[in-house]
Amino acid sequence: MPVLLSDCPMTRSPDDPICNHRKLLICVRHPFDQWNAPTWFSERLRMEFPQVETVHLPDYKRVDEENVDAEILVAWSLRPEQVAAARKLRWIHSPAAAVHQLIFPELVNSDIILTNARDVHGPVVAEHVIALIFALAKKIPGSVRLQQKHVWGQQILWDELPRIREVAGATLGMIGLGSIGRQVVKSAKAMGMRVIGVREHPEKGSEGADAVFGPDQIDEVFGQADYIVLAAPVTASTKAIAHAGRLALMKPDASVINVGRGQLVDEPALAAALREKKIGGAALDVFPKEPLVADSPLWDVPNLLITPHTAALTDKLWERHYAQFSNNLRRYLDGQPLMAVVDKRKGY
Repeated sequence: MPVLLSDCPMTRSPDDPICNHRKLLICVRHPFDQWNAPTWFSERLRMEFPQVETVHLPDYKRVDEENVDAEILVAWSLRPEQVAAARKLRWIHSPAAAVHQLIFPELVNSDIILTNARDVHGPVVAEHVIALIFALAKKIPGSVRLQQKHVWGQQILWDELPRIREVAGATLGMIGLGSIGRQVVKSAKAMGMRVIGVREHPEKGSEGADAVFGPDQIDEVFGQADYIVLAAPVTASTKAIAHAGRLALMKPDASVINVGRGQLVDEPALAAALREKKIGGAALDVFPKEPLVADSPLWDVPNLLITPHTAALTDKLWERHYAQFSNNLRRYLDGQPLMAVVDKRKGY
């Protein structure tokens, strides 16, 4: 939902001191190179928006100093004391879709607008979901392991349960119908799948799914689905949403796919369900603590496909980020509603 900027600086008098200096601070630092904003990102912003001072920090050493007079901040996270010190801060943009790390009282109760990159990541993550569905259905990981051993494993792959199966006609249970979920629904329907979804407010519509349920009916979805896809935001009600009780409701050949956040899955319960062959398979792209440590028991869980948080990766990532952010910055400077605004009280 767009948010009108009636209380933002661009609607104030030009004589207001806050309007005399408009500063954008970019502080996006991560051990994984692709998550870091490239140099061209800030250079292009300076050319397109010369009226804004754009400061791009290579690390966090000067973030407290630069944050004090920033009006706009692009960052993964911010500490409560930094929010209090940022006297001019009016808008925070997160390059991530999940913003639970920013949902603390000092920010929630402030007038600072929070936006995220859900529309950047949604279509890309949805492609990854479809790839994981096919990988599980066609036993691609098993074929790769057999290839490494120089084994022609046709009979082996067929004999191991669950069987290799068709995707068309299978039921997909989509937990969360946001930017990822909507794209997954569209692709799954195009492949001939039956799609049932869960969203907090079913009255908002099915987003193309065959049926949509509220949170109080999620057990029914776990019981019907051949593939459960988790793409819900992390809130108090969604933590460990895939717990032992719900996994026990699933078909013995059904699979769980998590591309949301690691906190959505009870990992020990999932590992136990796979080892005991109570469910057919699982694919995890996200984990509560990343990177997944080398001695994690998850590496050796049968029928578990692990991808190292690569669902949102694309060679067009920062071009997509630039398109979204520059559009919003233009809207901000023109006093227009921002897109991809997070409801801070809901956490998404």
